[in-house]
Amino acid sequence: MRTRKSFYAKELQKQYGKMTFGRFLIAWRESEGMTQAQFAKRLDLSAANLCDLEQGRRIPSPVRAKKIAKRLGLPEKGLIALALQDALHDEGLLYAVILEEEAA
Repeated sequence: MRTRKSFYAKELQKQYGKMTFGRFLIAWRESEGMTQAQFAKRLDLSAANLCDLEQGRRIPSPVRAKKIAKRLGLPEKGLIALALQDALHDEGLLYAVILEEEAA
């Protein structure tokens, strides 16, 4: 399964460049054949807010990333990691973020 994920990630990177939160949203929206207005409604965001997220002008908080993941039916960990990574990169800190759940 790791190989398939790796292949898919490489294909996404070819088409959209280095994956960011915004590029992920664009890829998801385009794969669903949705306009920004339609996708914004699905995510319970304004179209302007979605546009800012897609273009990287705004970086979502981890809580907002979690809400977006939930609306898309995705595991929250991946979108939270992308949001945190974008925030770090925005500050000039070039780190990769890998999240692990805390043991209860």
